[in-house]
Amino acid sequence: MKPFLIPTLIVLACSAPAAAKDYGQHGTLWPVIEPDLLEQIEARLSHLEASGETARLNERLKQRTIARVNRPEPVAGITHAASLRSWQLDPTISAERDIADDKGRIIIAAGTRVNPLDTVSLRAPLVFLDGDDPAQLAWASARFGKTNAKLILVRGAPLALMKARQRRFYFDQGGTLVKHFGIRAVPAVVEQQGRMLRITETPVKAGGRDPS
Repeated sequence: MKPFLIPTLIVLACSAPAAAKDYGQHGTLWPVIEPDLLEQIEARLSHLEASGETARLNERLKQRTIARVNRPEPVAGITHAASLRSWQLDPTISAERDIADDKGRIIIAAGTRVNPLDTVSLRAPLVFLDGDDPAQLAWASARFGKTNAKLILVRGAPLALMKARQRRFYFDQGGTLVKHFGIRAVPAVVEQQGRMLRITETPVKAGGRDPS
């Protein structure tokens, strides 16, 4: 046997198979306890219900909803017209994709330019108003009182005005329409002129008179 193998054999001969050994318990151990989230939520809801807080929260939400219906959030950035401003708007749009009928037949191909006024006319003027301004309301009543113009508020209480004036009022929620037409001040009127729309912002004085 070669001398360099001897140390290795000695080490192997002295080695014993490894064995698991229980060293007992050291220190205090506790079970892992995590609170159940659903149980916590149910307990919180039960507490709110029993204390009447749920009913109070529901009533508060109801009153806020009623208030928003009666007086929607005013359209931001709209001022009272200080000078006459009038311009034309071409409502023509370009189809972004093919438009097909219920049988899959293409009726408008992508890229086609379409003017909605060619098929659907603007039957009545759109009149944008500040419903909290008596001058604008008087002006609209004098100019459009006996017409079917659509009165659209950017501020005010449409339901109260409908009841007081026995006429339908609309509200431009979020300012979608004034942004589309480029309106910056009221009163403003949108009317059809052929294949174009004419938008006019007109200043009014106390009593609802045009300054001219």
